[in-house]
Amino acid sequence: MIAHGDELQSLITALGSDEKRGLTSEKAGKLQETFGLNRLEEKKKKGWFLRFSDQFKDVMIIILLIAAAVSFGITLHDHIAGNGEESYFEPILILVIVILNAVMGVVQESKAEKALEALKNLSAPTARVVRDGKESIIDASLLVPGDIILIEAGDFVPADARLIISESLKSEESALTGESVPSEKDAKAIVEEAAPLGDRHNMLYMGCGIAYGRGRAIVTGTGMHTEMGKIATLLASESEGQTPLQQKLASLGKYLGFMALAACAVIFVIGLLNKMSPLNIFMVSVSLAVSAIPEGLPAIVTIVLAIGVQRMVKRNAIIRRLPAVETLGSASVICSDKTGTLTQNRMTLTKAFVTGRKELEDISESNSEAVRELLLYSTLCCDGNVSVEGEQIKHLGDPTETAIVYGAYRNNIVKDDIEKAYPRLTEIPFDSDRKLMTTVNNIDGKNMVIVKGAFDVLATRCIEGAISAAQDFVSAMAGDALRILAVACKEIDKVPETPTSEELECGLHFLGLLGMIDPPRSEAKEAVKVCRDAGIKPVMITGDHILTASAIAKELGIFNEGDKAITGAQLEAMSEEELKEDVRKISVYARVSPSDKIRIVRAWQDQGEVVAMTGDGVNDAPALKAADIGCAMGITGTDVAKGAADMTLTDDNFATIVDAVSEGRGIYDDIRKVVGFLLGTNIGEVLTVFFAMILWHKTPLVSMQLLWINLVTDSLPAITLGMEAVEGDVMKRKPKPKKQGIFAGGLGAQVIIEGIMFATLTLIGFILGQKLGEPHLKALGYGGEELSELVIKYGQTMAFFVLSLTQIVQSFNKRSNYSLFKIGFFTNKNMNLAGLISIGLIALVLFVPPITAIFELCALTSELYLIAVGLAFAPLLLEEIAKLTGLIRNRI
Repeated sequence: MIAHGDELQSLITALGSDEKRGLTSEKAGKLQETFGLNRLEEKKKKGWFLRFSDQFKDVMIIILLIAAAVSFGITLHDHIAGNGEESYFEPILILVIVILNAVMGVVQESKAEKALEALKNLSAPTARVVRDGKESIIDASLLVPGDIILIEAGDFVPADARLIISESLKSEESALTGESVPSEKDAKAIVEEAAPLGDRHNMLYMGCGIAYGRGRAIVTGTGMHTEMGKIATLLASESEGQTPLQQKLASLGKYLGFMALAACAVIFVIGLLNKMSPLNIFMVSVSLAVSAIPEGLPAIVTIVLAIGVQRMVKRNAIIRRLPAVETLGSASVICSDKTGTLTQNRMTLTKAFVTGRKELEDISESNSEAVRELLLYSTLCCDGNVSVEGEQIKHLGDPTETAIVYGAYRNNIVKDDIEKAYPRLTEIPFDSDRKLMTTVNNIDGKNMVIVKGAFDVLATRCIEGAISAAQDFVSAMAGDALRILAVACKEIDKVPETPTSEELECGLHFLGLLGMIDPPRSEAKEAVKVCRDAGIKPVMITGDHILTASAIAKELGIFNEGDKAITGAQLEAMSEEELKEDVRKISVYARVSPSDKIRIVRAWQDQGEVVAMTGDGVNDAPALKAADIGCAMGITGTDVAKGAADMTLTDDNFATIVDAVSEGRGIYDDIRKVVGFLLGTNIGEVLTVFFAMILWHKTPLVSMQLLWINLVTDSLPAITLGMEAVEGDVMKRKPKPKKQGIFAGGLGAQVIIEGIMFATLTLIGFILGQKLGEPHLKALGYGGEELSELVIKYGQTMAFFVLSLTQIVQSFNKRSNYSLFKIGFFTNKNMNLAGLISIGLIALVLFVPPITAIFELCALTSELYLIAVGLAFAPLLLEEIAKLTGLIRNRI
């Protein structure tokens, strides 16, 4: 059964209904059992417990849990054996860190699926139905195929339905098809089987509003079997894939985890060969595992993304999923819907032609008298109106009519005023058969018939006026993708009691033409230019006609010489190979369906591109979800689009996406700085513990000290690295390739070199602490085993101080690959504060005796403190030399 293509009576028979009496209640009940309720199915959501447990699947977290278990086991063993003072502080600290990380992951994720709920809410709650020959109002969810429904202006269509009768019927389908004006409906229209949604004039679709007229229809599809249901199915089937950043961090976590396990195995073998206690080896292994894992990295990256999100809110972009910020910065293709995204989603009168003139006149605020007369007459023949309150303009009614009314308003011709001065006496409403609307108004005591409608129809009804000249201008305006209305008039002696088209719509005097368009947003052209400068390919995807789409695309700079524009039918005829071959040449897709949009997005993704999709309608939702990042419009956008998108533009301004891309690129730069900083410190810690064990069979840092450095001392400077201002040239760079690693541009080499530098300075501190501390301790009277333990503690305290302070200094170095003398040492006020707080936390551990004891540290001599500070500032000198000599270049 093809609902829009089958002959009407055959369709009614196939559905077992009667166009006058409808279904019987008994039959409707049986059909209800077969087809179910007229509702959209919802995808089952994950509960909070499942989301929380998912956080523990990360390799880094698993290793930390193992480390906590080993630490707990050793502490418990010592407690049972009575080996001195036991402290459960270390395993408890690790567990607290892991749980906090999991809670933050759940809170920040917040991926509650809203798209299907919004689709469900779009469905009409009640429906006027004919059953058993009686009209009644029922819950729309009880409708079944074969039901006869009645609809009128202001109603939401409760289910997909084939029209039986239509009277001047128009349906607002922009959310489903992308059309910026209501679709004219005609029960008698013959529609081809392959016709796209926008051309099925004999059909009504669930969730769309009736803008004008009334009708009677037979339900052909309910629930998930409607066009809205198909979109819901597409949404449910589209999984939310990981962004490139998530994939890279996940891969990095696995790599670091396996590296930690391998290092632990080596240490274990070395320890056994040197006849160390297995318990001691386990404790060292715990330290090594903790040092290898950047515990704070996932949380800090999340925080940096959240900070970026707050910055983007100030620029009118709301992010729904945090990692999408980075993806937006990587976008290389923006597939944009036309209506409401690149255009204003409001028909605007732009051109006029009047009899007696030789050229078109632009609509302005001071048009010629002839054009003002044309606007006066055409406004009197409109039912739509505009309401102007300050700068707020509300369009009430058919967009084509409100465009005329507002054009007149700009010329101080106010509809409410002229209707009082020239009252309407009678009318013949518009219908799609005649394609005309007629009113009779009393103008200065004369009965004036005013007719507006399609030029090709109206021209045949005129007996005077510049019809031939008008024909040329119709062709010219059509070439510019303008929607054209013709206006004519005549005077009659008497107003008929029952006006007919035969009597009023003939023998007319042709007045002129009005041309209108849904115009491009004023900011969109510049935004497209900036996108091109940034190496981003803009693509227009719309449900509108190809002529209109191409004209808008040319004006915006999206459609250039050598580019192609194709229709949905042409796209459907293309094989996957043909599309893959031509996708880079096609800049405009017109008359496309929701599944077509997904196909286009995937074709670009198959080319290795990161695809952003902007849109505002229900029809955009599946592609918004399938794209690497979906951007919905906040004002005109449907709840469905917002729910499926990763980002919402609160001002509906296409130019805002340019700001968002800029912020996205800047945030990714900052994340690279954070990752480089944290991994450099982790590699330094691993090398420190590893080589100390190989050389001296002892560890310079225990796991509690490493956790304090990784999660407390380092975290604040790392977060403030994410607050660095966006580099001024980010939108002059090409997008980074999709497969480009996070360590590209020399970052990987920098991390390794910095890790070696940290390890070297820490080991020097460890050695000096022992060498210079031993004489001091002997002078205090210590000796024997107690002396040996205190000497190691001196070395560990020195190592802790050097490593933690060095990393604070290094955080300033990582602010930019440009010299600190160029960007300013203290221009990041947040980092200045973070540095001071981190130094305070180090001092807390070093100089408050009870806390010092918990962390197995001790007080040092003033000489050692000064040496530690000197070692800590070595990276500043070394990195400035590297930047000056070009060893570190600005390749972010």
